Amino acid sequence: MADTPPLGLTPIINASGTMTGLGASIAAPKIRDATAAIMGHFVNMHALQSRASESIVRLTGAEAGFMTASASAGISLSIAGCMTGMDPGRVEALPQDPGPKSKIVVQLGHLCHYGAPISQSIELTGATVRPVGQSTLCTDHSLRASLTSEVAAALYVISHHVVHYGQVPLKRFAELAHAADIPVIVDAASEYDLRGFLSDGADLVIYSGHKFLGGPTSGVVAGRRDLVRAAYLQNTGIGRGMKVGKESIAGAIAALEVWATRDHKGIREHETAVLNIWMRTLSGIDGVTPRIVADPTGNPLDRLEVQIDAKQLGVDASGLASALARQTPPIIVRDHEIELGYFQLDPCNLKEGDAEIVADSLRTLLTDRSQLAGVASDLSMARNSAIDGYLQWGRET
Repeated sequence: MADTPPLGLTPIINASGTMTGLGASIAAPKIRDATAAIMGHFVNMHALQSRASESIVRLTGAEAGFMTASASAGISLSIAGCMTGMDPGRVEALPQDPGPKSKIVVQLGHLCHYGAPISQSIELTGATVRPVGQSTLCTDHSLRASLTSEVAAALYVISHHVVHYGQVPLKRFAELAHAADIPVIVDAASEYDLRGFLSDGADLVIYSGHKFLGGPTSGVVAGRRDLVRAAYLQNTGIGRGMKVGKESIAGAIAALEVWATRDHKGIREHETAVLNIWMRTLSGIDGVTPRIVADPTGNPLDRLEVQIDAKQLGVDASGLASALARQTPPIIVRDHEIELGYFQLDPCNLKEGDAEIVADSLRTLLTDRSQLAGVASDLSMARNSAIDGYLQWGRET
């Protein structure tokens, strides 16, 4: 059963995944303990970051690494580091004076919105985005032509939000960038694989510490020692507002250590069992077509896609998702492609008993159609819901 969070907040069943808007992930007891334990102590923050680097190196195979406030911060710091190197004067000059090498190459199909525009993470440094190709096609020759002497770095985005066809694959992307002596930064915030992107040619990789790793809010920067040091130096400049506290660093270190001993196979088997529960619940219901689908970026995670025939069911996917969100406790589904007539159920962040509550709620809603009467379809609301939450916040005292 969903238990009650502190501060009088409403419990939520997260069938959406590792979403920042829901608090990302649940931390294991060892991670929570490590986060709390350091709060009663003073520490040398550089020494703590060196300890973090040891764990990052061990888990990723990188030469060095550090923790920052978030993966978004990690992108900005990494880009700034490629622009300034180890020159503190250049660090302090950002963003007003980005210098002669301040273009950042990124495929147009990778300029996504992850809660904010990824272009903004680049431009916060004073850099200029140099988009390459068209949204659905980037060729080798287009990328090669963009890699001029003004370019400080090439950014590659791994995400379910980007275009998944017609893009230059990472290995080839890195080959072309390195031929022009340009470092490659990979945004892998929501990715499970801690080693593959460096192996494929990335010079810097950024991970979220609070998504699959299940730590406190944080970002992990890993890669070439010289570039990691230059990115870390940005804490004396634009990175000051992106600083990470001792508690988040300690918790993220613990998260990496927990990850190293995680029963990945057993967790995958449990998630598959949950998907089968949901599949059995929905199979045979008119107007509903469930199917298990793989993660689009290759993470070892499947989800249940629930396709809705609005004519048969009398409500579309956005309406059913809205009805689930009004349950007690609210069930939040993965709805970023809901305009295509489906939502997904993600098993990776469920508490004990949540899978059964989701199944029971679906069964009740879909067998007693009266509960769906009056449920409005509003794709515009679904598309704009993220920003609407911010616009509505604070209106009531």
